[in-house]
Amino acid sequence: MLLPSFQSELIEAGCDEAGRGCLAGPVCAAAVILPSDFQNELLNDSKKLKVNDRNELRKIIEKEATSWAVAMVDHEEIDRINILWASIKAMHLALDQLKIIPGFISIDGNRFKPWKDVPFQTVVKGDGKFMNIAAASVLAKTHRDEYMENLHFEHPEYDWIQNKGYPTPKHIAAIGKIGYSDHHRKSFKLKSKQLSLWPANS
Repeated sequence: MLLPSFQSELIEAGCDEAGRGCLAGPVCAAAVILPSDFQNELLNDSKKLKVNDRNELRKIIEKEATSWAVAMVDHEEIDRINILWASIKAMHLALDQLKIIPGFISIDGNRFKPWKDVPFQTVVKGDGKFMNIAAASVLAKTHRDEYMENLHFEHPEYDWIQNKGYPTPKHIAAIGKIGYSDHHRKSFKLKSKQLSLWPANS
């Protein structure tokens, strides 16, 4: 069972993002404030969950959370400001939408930019340690997956319904054959014959 939050003195929002390592589509972030008595044994880092479990948890979180919000930053903005700052911007946009201003923020990862002077703590692999961050990871992942599944029907050749924009062999082969779509991140490039993503400005 994960711990409820990083601290318990202040109302805490957990934040996480999904889609940083994708070749196409937006980066999506979520902010979640859970009730102090929230419990769910299934809740964990969204990447460790089965699709059906993620989708079921999404319903539970959206129903039972004290407040939650999801925000996306599109591929053009990612190209303009880079994926790190786009991810942080998406988190800020999600926090802006919360019905309650948190007194503390816990963030998955090791980089963040202050939001409204609210104290915060970054936590490496925090989505596997704290329930509020894990809940944010589930919402960010499921909302982004849903977005990419819908986008798939515009460009089925890239198989986004399966890969969600990540650099799978089929996705890379389609890029090699027909080039990039208008939803691809142009600042990202693949090293030859590798399934690794490399920002062009790294």
